[in-house]
Amino acid sequence: MTPVELSRTVLCAVRRAVDVGELDVSVPASVAVGLPGPGGCGDYASNIALRLAGQAGRPARDVAEVLRPHIERDPGVAEVTVTGPGFLNITLAGGASAGLVEQVLEQGTRYGYDDTLAGQLVELRVPYDTRAEIVADALVRIVATQGGRAEVRHAEPVNLRPVPAPEDPALLGHDAARWALLHPAAHDRPRISADHLLQRESNPLFRVRYAHARTRALRRNAAALGHSHRHDSHSRAGVLVAVGVPSDASGTGVSPAPVPAGFGTTPAETDLLAALADYPHALRLAARDRAPDRVARHLVVTADAVLGFQYTVLPLGDEKPSAAHRARLALAEAAGAVLAGGLSLLGISAPEYL
Repeated sequence: MTPVELSRTVLCAVRRAVDVGELDVSVPASVAVGLPGPGGCGDYASNIALRLAGQAGRPARDVAEVLRPHIERDPGVAEVTVTGPGFLNITLAGGASAGLVEQVLEQGTRYGYDDTLAGQLVELRVPYDTRAEIVADALVRIVATQGGRAEVRHAEPVNLRPVPAPEDPALLGHDAARWALLHPAAHDRPRISADHLLQRESNPLFRVRYAHARTRALRRNAAALGHSHRHDSHSRAGVLVAVGVPSDASGTGVSPAPVPAGFGTTPAETDLLAALADYPHALRLAARDRAPDRVARHLVVTADAVLGFQYTVLPLGDEKPSAAHRARLALAEAAGAVLAGGLSLLGISAPEYL
């Protein structure tokens, strides 16, 4: 189950609770799920009970307990735990990580696209300023990922005015100049310096572009070894077989199983899976808050996870390719798709070689 699917599951649980008279609230248009916070547990968490508590006239924990059994009815959910003042902590059934990777591979650079702004026109009124125009240009693409349409105009009153750059960023070149203007939050003054051109780990742009290049290199190196994550099939069953989840006896479905071997078995894999799962949420926030820096910062998190994970992907020495290696290669390719997609939204190239 992917984060988008889980969000819909939680929303359906609210609707069912309202339909049977257990809650007297207006069903929200959408429900956000994210990674559990301090004191949380499981794979994902939602604060929907806290959002609905005032409307329901009941403590948030009571609302959460009402929703818990409705969420647990979904076969993709293994357990729901209520923590703190009323957070719903959700543990997914086995195969969830494989489903996430499969979704990214199927959707490619369009992973994370949604319809939360469908039919909405977002008017961006900007001053005659280089940074404002670059930010607006990125927002046109980011808003489109959520089904909306953004129009940019030079008009008053201005509603998008990031702090201007202290000097002309053009000398940095196209990619570094855009990163210098988009990576800082709108209220922060961008730093225009040659540091953005350094080929070292201290440069976030280098890390992001290098991580993408590494995912492409891993695919090329795996092909040279006759090794691919698509070894079994392009189908869902094939992807799950590649990560160690057995098909059912008929060969047409997938048997319930714990988290597949090869996914989430090391901190590096867990960090990378978490980054992929959180990418759609980063896109939604960037579109909602008119903040492309959210996408840039998320790309840095994803890149750092890739760079910590890359050394486990291919067999070492005389080691033969295994299902675990195919799983890790699939995860690396999924991360490459997210990095390429995010850079494209910012108007920055994603190199095959670096």
